[in-house]
Amino acid sequence: MNIFDKIIDLFLFRDGSDEDSRSTEPKVTVGSIVWGVMLRTTILLLVSTFLLYTMEYRHLWWFMLFGIWLLAIYPGWRQYHKFHERMKKFTEDTLCGSCKYFNSAGQLCKIYDEHVSTEHIPCDGQNWEPLSEE
Repeated sequence: MNIFDKIIDLFLFRDGSDEDSRSTEPKVTVGSIVWGVMLRTTILLLVSTFLLYTMEYRHLWWFMLFGIWLLAIYPGWRQYHKFHERMKKFTEDTLCGSCKYFNSAGQLCKIYDEHVSTEHIPCDGQNWEPLSEE
């Protein structure tokens, strides 16, 4: 996937699917959600500021805040909740989900610095350690 496709994903508010759990390079992670919110917010701020000051609509500044919430923050919040639910299921379905080296925010193995999927376990279970040793 090239950079252009990733930018399109950010603008189209694409959510991760179960296919992300099988892919070795997931489309949606916490970082991509935050990046999308920041990118959309910046673009909305620039466009709305330009429109507010060139069109003499300064008294309608609250539309800008509503637009940022509706078009940037709310979709990111929705994406995060869908991602969180998908990661809950992912951690239950894989060996890596119960390993202390698994980073669910990036769907990443901390030891091998590789994305984990249901079909690809970076260490093949060799370096697996439980979350809490009692």
